[in-house]
Amino acid sequence: MDRWIRGPIGLDADSRVTRPGCRNAVVVVPTMTAGTRLLDVLPLLEADHRVQTVFTVPHTGDGWHGVEEFVRAQHGLVLPWHQAVHHRFDLVLAASHRHLEELHGPILLLAHGAGTAKSRRYSRKAGAATNPATGLDRDLLTYRGRILPAVLGLATDAELGALRRSCPEALPRAEVVGDICLDEMLGSFELRDSYRHALGIEPGHRLVTVSSTWSADSVFGRLPRLCRALRDALPSGRYAVAAILHPNIWTVHGRRQVTAWFADCLRDGVLLIPPDRGWQATMVASDWVIGDYGSTTAYAAALGRPVTVAADGGSAIRPGSIADLVCRNAPALRYDVSLPVQEELASRASRRLSLVTRAAITSRPGQAAAILRQAIYGLLALPEPQGAACTRFVSAPNPLKDVA
Repeated sequence: MDRWIRGPIGLDADSRVTRPGCRNAVVVVPTMTAGTRLLDVLPLLEADHRVQTVFTVPHTGDGWHGVEEFVRAQHGLVLPWHQAVHHRFDLVLAASHRHLEELHGPILLLAHGAGTAKSRRYSRKAGAATNPATGLDRDLLTYRGRILPAVLGLATDAELGALRRSCPEALPRAEVVGDICLDEMLGSFELRDSYRHALGIEPGHRLVTVSSTWSADSVFGRLPRLCRALRDALPSGRYAVAAILHPNIWTVHGRRQVTAWFADCLRDGVLLIPPDRGWQATMVASDWVIGDYGSTTAYAAALGRPVTVAADGGSAIRPGSIADLVCRNAPALRYDVSLPVQEELASRASRRLSLVTRAAITSRPGQAAAILRQAIYGLLALPEPQGAACTRFVSAPNPLKDVA
């Protein structure tokens, strides 16, 4: 029989806790992507002496490799899933729809990428689907007629309209909170030089970052040697090259395999950014991003980074989505035009691209921390802490520079 840990929850918790009477919040981490987004939110509450925060990783037969190791590396208290589902929490923090119906307590549900409405036309899990999915669909937000989130955090006002069409009964639970990840990245520009130093970028050098989502039609799926080609084509005396890969690439293929695939690039100075730390800072530090339809490329565009699209997702992308806006407003990678010319073309398009993409990612620029904290403490039934809710600087990057 699976054992329970002696943590701060349960009928006999009062006999072992040092801080009694705390509200209990659980952070649900089914994927590394969801976990990294919730780590942006946690500083809004975890320093409060009235609150105890714990983590849990769903173990239901369809787990992702490496997620529990990622969570344990954050040094939080990790409750076994079978224990978490038998306790009622004062707050459930989630950035994924997975397994929410099994948990007890008011749920704050957020997006785990750019925008709450997904950019892909169909769900990856639906096989040969014929009905479009947006991520705001009734089958994701309800369970046996019960609306799952107590607060559904949306990124933009436009998403309210999408929710009204797809699941109108959830509208009373919806709140436009903006995007805390973008707010933090924009607020971290004053540390750009520090991030570049952490990456080893010499003064006057330009950083070109390849940004790939996961799946076969991503940049890494279609052009696995792109980093190698860039490193060979661009003079090392003026350019550095970095790669940011979606966490699911690392999860599905394994860290050893991914680093092996990049071994020759690493030996020649390409910076491979680990999936759990540093991608935001690397985007702030970048001078040019070559990406695809994934969220990291969209964030780069919203930051004003020049973007060139090397994989647009084709018919799998939903018209009008964030990815569609990026792919329609950024130049496509070409093989008949020199890289310096393509960098200049991306730079010319960057201002308009930034305005369009930023508006598609958030309708509450700079306000996400304040709105989210108010929602969190409303669910906890506690007064908010004194002082303004502030965004933090993103963590400095710690690239894999070589293989042992």
